[in-house]
This record gives sequence, structure tokens and C-alpha cells, in this order.
Amino acid sequence: MDFLKSAVASAIAKSSSFPVTIGDRIDAGESIWSVHNAVKKDDNTPCSLFTFDINKDKARLPLAKNAARKLRTLRHPGVIRVIDVVENETNIYIITEKVTPLSWHIKRKSLSEETIKWGLYSISSTLKFINSDASSVHGAVRVSSVYTSESGEWKLGGFELLSSMNEDDAIIYTYGSLLPDSNRYAPPEVANGGWSTIKKNPLGAPDAYGLGILVFEAFNGSFMGNDQLGQPRSIPANMVQSYRRLVNANPKLRLVASHFVDQGKKTGGFFETPLIHITEGADSLGLKSEEERDQFLAELDELTDDFPEDFFKMKILPELLKSVEFGGGGPGVFGAIMKIGLKMSDDEFESRLGPVIIRLFNSPDRAMRVCLLDNLPLMIDRISQKDINGKIWPAITTGFTDTAPIVREQTVKGVLSVISKLSDRIINGELLRFLAKTANDEQPGIRTNTTICLGKIARNLGGSSRSKVLIAAFTRALRDPFVHARNAALMALNATIDVFTDDDCATKILPVICTMLVDKEKLVRDQANKALDIYLHRVRKFASTMPDSVLPPGGAAATAAPSAPARMGNQNDTGWAGWAISSFTNKLAGARGEMAPTGTTNGSALTQTQSLPASGRATPSINVAPGKPISSPKPLQPHTARSSTSQPPDMFEEDVMDAWGTMDDEGDSFFDASSNRAAKPSSPGPAAAFDDGGEPDFAGWLAAQSKAKSQKQLPRGLNKTTASGGTLGVRPSGPPRSVSAGVAATSKRPAAAAVVKKEVIKEVPKPKEPDVNDEDWGADWE
Repeated sequence: MDFLKSAVASAIAKSSSFPVTIGDRIDAGESIWSVHNAVKKDDNTPCSLFTFDINKDKARLPLAKNAARKLRTLRHPGVIRVIDVVENETNIYIITEKVTPLSWHIKRKSLSEETIKWGLYSISSTLKFINSDASSVHGAVRVSSVYTSESGEWKLGGFELLSSMNEDDAIIYTYGSLLPDSNRYAPPEVANGGWSTIKKNPLGAPDAYGLGILVFEAFNGSFMGNDQLGQPRSIPANMVQSYRRLVNANPKLRLVASHFVDQGKKTGGFFETPLIHITEGADSLGLKSEEERDQFLAELDELTDDFPEDFFKMKILPELLKSVEFGGGGPGVFGAIMKIGLKMSDDEFESRLGPVIIRLFNSPDRAMRVCLLDNLPLMIDRISQKDINGKIWPAITTGFTDTAPIVREQTVKGVLSVISKLSDRIINGELLRFLAKTANDEQPGIRTNTTICLGKIARNLGGSSRSKVLIAAFTRALRDPFVHARNAALMALNATIDVFTDDDCATKILPVICTMLVDKEKLVRDQANKALDIYLHRVRKFASTMPDSVLPPGGAAATAAPSAPARMGNQNDTGWAGWAISSFTNKLAGARGEMAPTGTTNGSALTQTQSLPASGRATPSINVAPGKPISSPKPLQPHTARSSTSQPPDMFEEDVMDAWGTMDDEGDSFFDASSNRAAKPSSPGPAAAFDDGGEPDFAGWLAAQSKAKSQKQLPRGLNKTTASGGTLGVRPSGPPRSVSAGVAATSKRPAAAAVVKKEVIKEVPKPKEPDVNDEDWGADWE
């Protein structure tokens, strides 16, 4: 083989104008020709080269010249297409379309029954043309004379003996026996009486016998002799009867090729297959009516995965592309295109289908746009990222604002397929703006799909805006009246928990999940419970890693007197009321000064508490008798959260709801109104007896309020006596009042001071007994 290749190369080297570059030899040595792969020099397209060495096989030179002449003159779709013929003193070259010997596929048994029938139909139709229309005899119908093209079609070659029966000196009569393996493949009448006997029999009888041998070889493999033809073996049952008539020993009773085709095309015949129907209808697809085109596509869908891929790529696909782009084929034809495209390599897909797909995306046909979006997952990986960002994505964006809901919905779904190819600029810019519109779409299904889409593309979003966008989108979806939109938002929150910070989970997401626990739909409630468990586990896990306190060591709380007597709400209280009151008094410790009066007392009912005056007096110290427990009053209500001007209860409730809605900003100061009030700076007073690091004793504070109440009932002139006399043991920290003012006030009502003094002394040991209406403590919470 190497010697022959070198000889051919040396012969070609003599002519620099030889049109092809020779490649590997691919034949099996079953004919007078050696077949090579080749490439045309002018356009680099693949082709095949049949070569005949004159010096090596001069006796068969007439056969080679006959084959070259007949191939150039006989044109038929079932015959090998000749590009050029080159002859010189040493060789004959026939340049043809790229073909492969059929014997390769037969030996590998790589052909399905459907494909073999399709190939036999093509060869039978070609023989019908040669016998009937050309009045000729092929004389060498066998596997070695058949080749497959790039499209997978069976092509008839081996024209060495092709002769017209109108010629008296036909080459078949003289040189028929010189053909390789002529005795093995010769019909019985030729084997017994020579090729001249074919004149006495029907014209198509020799080729009918060869067609029968081809049927046997195609289904069963190699053919060794005529005695094998009696056993059909793997030949399909519906073809056996016609096959037996092809190989009949009596040439006058044989079924010629034309009749073989007619029998196969009858209703229920062996040539009635979808692949054969498609082959016949592909060439005229653009001229078919809508009904005929739908029938053609239905037959295409009936094909199994073992159809000849090359045929659909080379023959069917071009016709389908013409139909869908120019012939009004529509989405149905494009579905067939994608079925073929799945069998193509990435390079083939990009080069052959890519340009057409880009043009179709710019089509105004909504049905075509929906079809393209449906098939986007199948083709997105076959198209370059540059084409997607620059050509396809701009066309897709028009679907977000289309008036047809189906187009908008399919566009949202298509985002999942194209997201991996989009640039970060497009994702965090254009895409989020379009999704913000579809999240407010009038169609509930589109809103729901937008939420699902955001959940699935969450990790493709930019880290700087991801959590803000997702939280805003999902919390808005939780308020959607459509039940499936709310359910989708909860599932999206479950799927994207890892993209949120621990603080976001605790402060922004958990509160909105909790509202879904009482949703009217059980579907949503069940999903909310699942989401709550997931986020609670996340928050608790994070909380377990936090320090016990962020206060610096040696702070005010650590310097509390160890011998300080127990009070309400201390750290040792285990009941819920104990820690609640302790928490509240801790808040009061941060407020400096007394509670300012906002109302007047009437009898024993206290309507408003008082805050410290601007002088900034220290908390009064109270001497509590040991052994007498102090009863806990009702929890102090947050009057300090109100301004000095009294508000109706309903306005206060509105303020609470407003604060709840903006809890991220105002929640920390909700119960600490004094930090938001403008207060004059006060000078520090002496330390109280119960110095607990700034946290006032609740009983002492209550007694101070009783004193303030009593002072309110006295004339102004008597205040100095109480303050300076030190009956309660309180040292004033503010500037001293003038003596004249105090004397004047005392001289007017001297008896009142004694009454007040007596009353205050009596109330000191029992801080719960001041004349206070307990029900008024919670008036403003109602």
C-alpha cells in the first residue's frame, strides 16, 4: 500500500497543476480502482480520488476508461458525482465527491434496518433509471460498487461494465469476465453461457440478480457463493418474497429493479418507511402546503435515534433552514432543526445553525420567539458568549416588555438558560431592571416565575447588591395576593440562605417569615414553618459563637456593692416578672434627672409621672428597714417615650406601628426616650446610699414620686423647708434658693409644712401605699 501511494505521488509530482492533494487510501482492494481521500486545492473542500495504474493492470484499461466515460456522462442523484477526470500515460484519475466504501459499514454492522432499506431503495431507484430510462446494464451490482456520501446516501459506482444494449460491441460482452470476482457474482445464466447470453433475456435480469446479492450482503454480511442465497437469514420478513424473486435462477422470472421498487412502495410495503418518505419530500419542502409540511414533520418525529445523522445534516437540514427562514415553516420546523442539531458537534452547530438562530431571534413572529426560548437550553452552550451578549441578549430583552403574557413569561424562564453566558454588567444592570418590572407584572404567574428566577440566579448576582435585591424582592413577594407567589418566595429564601449575612437573617428575614406562620393558606404556613426552622438554626448557631458581653471589664455594673440588699428585678430573680422589671429599671438608670410633671394630681389618683428637673438631682436614698420585704408594684409603663405634650391613646398606637415598620432604625431607642429628648446638662450629686452602678432602686424612686406629689400640693413658699430640712435625708444638688422667697412662702401657710412632713414620713417605710391609682399606669398602652 505504501509502495502504491508513493508511486501515485511520484506520478502526480510530474504535473504541478494537479487539482487535489492526495490523502489516505480507503478501499479494500475489491475493484480495479484504488480509492483515496483527497482535498481540492482551490477551496480546500474534501473529495475522493479514484486512481487506476495503467502500467500495473494494462489488461483492464478498457474497463477503467469505460467507467470514467460513463461516470462523466451519466447524471443521477443515485450515482457518484464526478468533479473531474485526469488522464495521462501512467494513470487515470477520477475526482468525485467525498465517498466511503459501503463495505466498511457492512463489516462493522453499523447500519440499522431502517437505514439499509433506505439505501436499497436508493440503489433500486438508480438501477430502475439505468435499465428503463438509459436502456443499459450495469453488470456489476454488488457491495464493492456501492459507496456512501457525506450525507450517508448510498451512491452507485463500479461502472466498468456499464453498457448500452443498443450497442452491438458493448464492452460487457468482451471484458465482463475481467472484472474482479466476476465468477462469484455472475448470474447463473452468465456463469453457464457467458455475458453474451444476456441478449436473450430481459434487459434488467443481470442487474436484478446483482441487486438480490446486494440485499443479502447488506443484511447478512459477506457473500461467498450462490448457494447462500437460498437462506434469507436476517432479511426482513416483508421483503423475503420479493428477494426470492430477485435471485431466481430463471432470468425470465426474475423481479427487475423497477418492479422491486413498486412492490416496496405499496401500502404496507417494505419501502414504506418514514425515512424514505422524508427523503422524497425534503427537496420540495419549501413548496409544500401547511398540511403537507405538518405531515412531513410528523414523519420526522417518528424517526428513532438511529437515523443516518449525516443525511439529515447534509440534506434535510438545509431544506429545513430554508423553510423556517423563508418558507414560513414556523416553530414546528425549528423543532425538527433542533432535533438534528443535537447530533452535531459544537463547531458544526455554531457554523451552520448559529447565524440562522441569531437572525430568527430578531424575527417579529411571537410564535417563533417562544419556540426559540423553549429551545434555548439546548443551544445556549453551542453559541459563543460574544454572540449571546452582543446579538442574542438585546433581542431577548424585548420580550420582557412584550404585550403578550406568554412572551414575557418565557423570557423570564429563558434567563435561567442564558445567565451563565451574560456579563456581570448585564446581570447587575439591565437584567435586574427588567426583573424588577416583571416582579410587578399584572399576571400572577409571571410574578411567581420572577421570584423563582431570582432564587436560582442569586449566586450570579454581584455581592455588593445581592442581599439587598433579594431581600426586597422576596419580602415583597411574601405580600403577594397570589398564594403560589408567596410559597415561591419562602422556597427561594430557603434555597438562598447562604447568600445572606447572619444579621440579615435575624433582623430582616425572620420577622417577615413569622408573619407567614398565620397565612390563610396551609400551603404557605407549612412552607413558612420550614423556612423558620432553617433560619432559626442559622441564627442560633451564629449566636452561640458570640461573646457573653461586650462591656469592658471593671465597668459600673461590676462595682455594685456586694452587700446591697435585694431589690425587685435583680439578677437572682428567676421568674418572668423579675427579669422584665430588671430590664426596665436598667433603662431608667440611663436617664438622668427626675420625671417631669405632665399633668396635675386630683385627689389620690396620679395621672402623670414626673421626670427630674433641669437641676439634675440625684436619685434619693431610702432607708429600708431590714426584714420587711418590699412588694412589687406593677411594671412601670414607658411614659418617657412620649413628649411633654399629652397625646391621645390612638395616636400613640400609630406611633408604635410606625416604629415597628422602621424597627431597624428606631427599635433600639423605643423604650429609651430620654436619649432622644433635649435635656439641660446637670451637675452630678452625691452618691446615693444604694449605689449600684447607676441603676436606681425602684422603691426609692417610687418614694421620690410620692414626695413630689406631696410637694405639688403645697404652696411655693413651703418647698424650701422640706428641701432644706432634710426630712427624707436628701441632699440638694442644685443651686440654693433665696431665703426671702422661702420665708415668704412659709409665713403664709405654716401649718401645711407640718402636714406634708408628717404625711411623707408615714409613707416612707411603705412605698406601695402612696395614693396612686394602679390602673392609670397602663392607661397610655391601651
